[in-house]
Amino acid sequence: MKGDGGLFGKKVPKEKYQQALDDLAKAQADSDHWKNEYYRAYADMQNLRKSLEEEHRTALRYRSEGFLESLLPALDGFHLALDNPPKNEETKNYLVGFSYIYNQIEKVLEDEGVSEIAPKVGDAYDLNTMHAVDTVPSDGEPGRVLKVYTKGYKLYDRLIRPVMVSVSAAKAKEEPKKPDEAKEAAAPEAPLDQAHKA
Repeated sequence: MKGDGGLFGKKVPKEKYQQALDDLAKAQADSDHWKNEYYRAYADMQNLRKSLEEEHRTALRYRSEGFLESLLPALDGFHLALDNPPKNEETKNYLVGFSYIYNQIEKVLEDEGVSEIAPKVGDAYDLNTMHAVDTVPSDGEPGRVLKVYTKGYKLYDRLIRPVMVSVSAAKAKEEPKKPDEAKEAAAPEAPLDQAHKA
């Protein structure tokens, strides 16, 4: 055979034979190493691709978040106008138009994944969707919505703005006064002029 370098059928010295076996084992180990490196790099690329696709989907889903935050003051204005009863016929006609425009905006926002959070007075306070602007001592059950200042909004599952509410709190119990304190509270203070004369 021409490609065997003239060694076919000849004896090879033991050192050369061992060297060839060592070189073959090293080449096999290098091959296994680089095969593993290739599979690791391939897996990393697949994971990176999936991660980038997920980030892209999330960015598309929440792309209107900044726009919605800018639109909230206008929506609050609509709520304020629509929640107050009209005082005359002309104002009533304006409110009909405002209501029509607001309903159109609300429909567009719903189509984009926006949902309104509007608790009612008496609902339980929800820490996940509400922000307590103040607490008011009440005889009723504590932790109940007493007043809604502004509505909240979510974009899909992400909270854009919490509902601003006033929440009921338990009234502080007054401790009974000690007899000495009761006497001090009942005793009138002496006028300053009499105190200086004494």
